[in-house]
Amino acid sequence: MPATIIVGAQWGDEGKGKVVDLLSEDIDIVARYQGGANAGHTVVIGEKEYVLHLIPSGIFHRRVSCVIGNGVVIDPIALMEEIATIKSFNIKIEGRLFISHNAHLIMPYHKLLDSIREQGANKIGTTGRGIGPAYIDKYMRTGIRVVDLLDRDVLCKKLKTNIEEKNQLLSKVYGSQELDVDKIISEYEEFDKKIDPYVTDTTAYLNNALQKKKNILAEGAQGALLDVDHGTYPYVTSSNPTSGGACTGLGIPPTAIRNIIGIVKAYTTRVGNGPFPTELTNETGEQLRKIGGEYGATTGRPRRCGWLDMVSLNYSIRVNGIREIALTKLDVLDSFDEIKICTAYNVGSKPLKSFPTDIQTLEKISPVYKTVKGWKEKISGVKKFKQLPKNAQKYIELIEKISGAKVSIVSVGARRDQTIMM
Repeated sequence: MPATIIVGAQWGDEGKGKVVDLLSEDIDIVARYQGGANAGHTVVIGEKEYVLHLIPSGIFHRRVSCVIGNGVVIDPIALMEEIATIKSFNIKIEGRLFISHNAHLIMPYHKLLDSIREQGANKIGTTGRGIGPAYIDKYMRTGIRVVDLLDRDVLCKKLKTNIEEKNQLLSKVYGSQELDVDKIISEYEEFDKKIDPYVTDTTAYLNNALQKKKNILAEGAQGALLDVDHGTYPYVTSSNPTSGGACTGLGIPPTAIRNIIGIVKAYTTRVGNGPFPTELTNETGEQLRKIGGEYGATTGRPRRCGWLDMVSLNYSIRVNGIREIALTKLDVLDSFDEIKICTAYNVGSKPLKSFPTDIQTLEKISPVYKTVKGWKEKISGVKKFKQLPKNAQKYIELIEKISGAKVSIVSVGARRDQTIMM
């Protein structure tokens, strides 16, 4: 029963889309297990760039089936736009895309509440896509699921109850305009007609596939350090991007997991608010942002940039059970004379033994760096590890030594062919 989990090992934006697309060549099913349309997975094929938000990154391999699992919250507008975009590339979706009947839906009031809350004093730095409020309703047991679209009476009853409650909140607490119940019901009934061909009991579908020895790639969104339980709370996402989230988000057993691959950027980035021990707010940070094109695929927001943080990475490796590392964007470091890598944390004069997830401690941290020589060569055309400059090889070997995980993939550019398989 072979399943491999692809997890972002940092604060997201590590290049999961490229790696999933690359590995999908030998995969039967790619299944997205959490998050919403706030995730932007970029795939570059030839000179063409594609950005996916909900549909798994294996969709460009025509023999691969794609699953949106029950752990994902679905924005109907974003999903239908994405389906239309994929179809415009002459890529068949019917019979290949399967959407869990138990996945929760993002409603108009979720987006509105998300936007209003981000205007308040306790900003998290969310994308405003309604992800957090949708998960709140899920765990309050008042969420609307895909299966609810199949019964008009159930849908109407749930929506009227929810919207009446949300209207009380919007008007009395936030002074916002109330929502039109009938309009929303009508919109989601139209969505039901469009989504119906894709709706499936995906848990049964995936477990049947496992019994038939099919290869499954579980694709996470965001990164482990944004996990709601194991990340830098409260500056986290609203779901579990860590590997454990794959089983609950897809309904497959832990015994089905064969391997866990952590996607690691050759430096570190973060979007939104929250602690970032190795952040560079100087020219070097700006240089990393400019060379790496570090702007959000979904929002266009500039990413905060810093040196590779091995303390947080080792924490992520431990929490996720990562066995292999796919190292991305190594080519971004081509022009640096020296490269720093964070090997330890100090708080005052005291060293920390492990990564703290409480922001009170993280905000007091002083990173301890090891400086290595850069390679000062363009590596985007390199196909084999031994062809890399010696200093680039040493940098990879240092990451392996400190992390204890094997670097099995090295990305030296955005395209599929700009990859070294170790």
